[in-house]
Order: sequence, then structure tokens, then C-alpha cells
Amino acid sequence: MTSNYSQDFGPFEGKLWLNCAHQGPLPRVAAVAAEEAIAWKPPPWLLTTERFSGVPQKLKQSLGRLINAPAEEIILGNSASYGLHLLANGIRWRVGDEVLLMKDDFPSDILPWLMLAERGVRTRFIEPRDHVPQVDELLANITPATRVFCVTLVHSFSGYAVDARAMAEVCRARGVKFVLNASQALGARPFNVEDTPVDAVVCAGWKWTCGPYGTGFCWLRPELRESLRRTQAYWLSMQTADELGGEQGAPTLRDDLGARAFDVFGTANFFNFKAWTASVDYLLSQGIENVAAHNGRLVSELIAGLDRSRYEILSPLDGPRRSTLLLISHKQAERNMAIYERLRRRDIYIALRRGRLRISPHIHLTTEDIAQAI
Repeated sequence: MTSNYSQDFGPFEGKLWLNCAHQGPLPRVAAVAAEEAIAWKPPPWLLTTERFSGVPQKLKQSLGRLINAPAEEIILGNSASYGLHLLANGIRWRVGDEVLLMKDDFPSDILPWLMLAERGVRTRFIEPRDHVPQVDELLANITPATRVFCVTLVHSFSGYAVDARAMAEVCRARGVKFVLNASQALGARPFNVEDTPVDAVVCAGWKWTCGPYGTGFCWLRPELRESLRRTQAYWLSMQTADELGGEQGAPTLRDDLGARAFDVFGTANFFNFKAWTASVDYLLSQGIENVAAHNGRLVSELIAGLDRSRYEILSPLDGPRRSTLLLISHKQAERNMAIYERLRRRDIYIALRRGRLRISPHIHLTTEDIAQAI
């Protein structure tokens, strides 16, 4: 097991990437896997049946290990939004039902539910007193009409993490389905669906799990999954390509597919999914707890090194609500854009979000990198 993760990434040619909340870097082993997948396509006979079916199977196994869920319960997607739309379109709503959301959450957590207004479903927003909802605020906002509570695990615009376990217990006790967007957390910190009784997890794959863009997955608790209205019937979920060679009658719908029935179309997406599997396996091989500890040290170095006479830290300094996203602002906030642009000219890449500077380091960085950025 390596303690210098930086040797497994890059080359970065002297540039510093501190914007993993936008895009995580592809590990070298994943780049090799992507090159191998590309090599299957120029002579298409290399894309064998075993490879065609093996790509999604292996990815589901790796993602299952990441969240401690059976591989057969993983639903492959292309984003976090994919899973959210499965739920919004699949739940059997009644007129007067309510979806509870967080004000100022990331747009992907809000927009799918807004489309339900034409079906008589209301959306209502918790206005948290401190960036993300606390348990008492959730309790105060649940009503008899509340069917779903959807929130992000780590908030993109503040870096605050929610107490997912406590919120899940509140929702379960009141018959509310708890939907958690873990895109800004999975790969950077441990998360276990057995320990946290959520009903659904959605996640983009290109951030902290370091996959290619256009990857994602969701996990639905089996009883929730089986209650959903089916909104798609993808032929490769119903049969295999090899079965086309035999005698067949007219296509028929199957109702014994489990999570497979909800997979995104084109699950043998070998250009993306083979590389993403390698990225997830790399993180798992290092140990997510070790990754989280390393990232925590990087964030602590940032907090300790910033000139507090000039900069205000807007994210938690410590404790369970702290994440790998650090939002800061110059005390003269109008200077933030100039600071962001100056860093870009110095080949130091962070993000500007709602006028604030967002720094989001991952395991490809060292404490020396953080000192250079500071």
C-alpha cells in the first residue's frame, strides 16, 4: 500500500489541480484500462461476449464494495441525475404528496422533483440556519404529506456535510423515503448503506471516485426499487445479445430483473466503465479510510496555512460536518475573481462558486502541493 498517492496520478507538468469537486483526476491504472478498452474497438472482434458482459458486471461488483451493497443491487447510470429521475418518474405519487428539499442545494437535487407539479406533487424547501439542515430542522418540516426527503451528503456550495445517519433514522421512523446524493463524498470518505439506513443513494462518477465524465450509479433499497413504476424496457436488460442467434418469438417484458431493469441503456459502455472500474478498484485497494485520512490532512494544512487576516473560511474548520470541500473568501469579496484568475495564471486550479473560492483537494496531492498553493 502506497503512502505517496501522487505517484499513481499524472503527469501534471507542474500544475496543481485542486478542483476535484468538479472533476477528479484519472489514476494511471484507469488510463491504462481506458487505452485497453479503446484497443478493443478498431478490430471489433476483440470486443468478445465475455468482455461485453464483463464490463458492467465488474463495475457493479466494485461499486457494491464501495458502499457495502450486493453487486446485483447496483444500478448503472451516467450521472447522479439519472438515479434522481428514476425515482421522480417511478414513485407512484398521489395528488397532494410532498417532496422535501434543501434550499440552495445543487440543482440536480431540485429540478427532477419540480417536474412533478403537473401531477399534483408539491415541493417544499427547508431553509437551514447553517448551510445544511440539522435533525431538528428536518423534524420540524416533515408533515403527513411528506413522501420523500432528498438532500446532498456534502454541499457543493459550502462544504458542509449532513448527518446522514441521524436523518435516515428520522425519515424511517416517519415513513419518509430518504434520498441522498453522495457525489461530493463517495471516494473521499467511507459510506456504508448498512450503517446508514438510507432508501436511495445517487452518485456521479467523475468527482471523488475519479472516473471518466458520463459515469454514475444509484442504489435503491430493494423494497423501494420493487415499488417503482417501470418507465423503460431496454432490450439488453431483457435478454443477451447472444440470444438473438436462437429461435425467438416476439419480444416479451420480464418482471424478474431486479435492479437490472433500471440500468442506463448501453451498459457495456467499455470506454467509460472499464476505466471507472479501475479507478474505484484503485481507491478500494488503498483503503477509503486511508484516503479520507490523507485528504483530511490536506484540508487541515489549508486551514492552518491561510492568512486569516485576509481570508474568511466559510466551511467547517473541524468535526463531522467538515468535508474535502473548503470554501473561502477574501475579506474584500470583490477580489475573489481576480484571485481565482491569478491562480489560474500560476497553473493552480480551484473553482469559483457563487463568488466564493472553492478548494477541493484529493489524494493525488501532497502537503507540499498545498503549501505551494497557499
